[in-house]
Amino acid sequence: MEPFATLDDLAKLWRPMTPEERERAEELLPVVSNRLRLEAQRVGKDIDQMIEQNEAYKDVVKSVTVDIVARTLMTPTDKEPMTQFSQSALGYSVQGTFLNPGGGIFIKRDELKALGLRTQRYGVMEIYEY
Repeated sequence: MEPFATLDDLAKLWRPMTPEERERAEELLPVVSNRLRLEAQRVGKDIDQMIEQNEAYKDVVKSVTVDIVARTLMTPTDKEPMTQFSQSALGYSVQGTFLNPGGGIFIKRDELKALGLRTQRYGVMEIYEY
């Protein structure tokens, strides 16, 4: 199956990439596309069929794919991916907030929502028996 975005899409929608990033992105694009297909299957939808039915949806899927791949490429592979880090001296304190603690690819709830794969649920739970 074809990826939802190409290297050219990634360069145009995100930024020009180094040769190492291009090599990594080439491997990530089909993986991310298939992860999105799997997420759609989990909720009983077929992304490829939805793209055929709606041209605008194709651009949304491309945009989400580019966002996920770009975020993965920005995560450093040679050290821990921290967004915030602080140190202290005599009190021996070190703190850090990880960008993606497990590493790897992750899909945000908002991205799933943009694809129509996550909807708001409602319901009631009875806590007393009648």
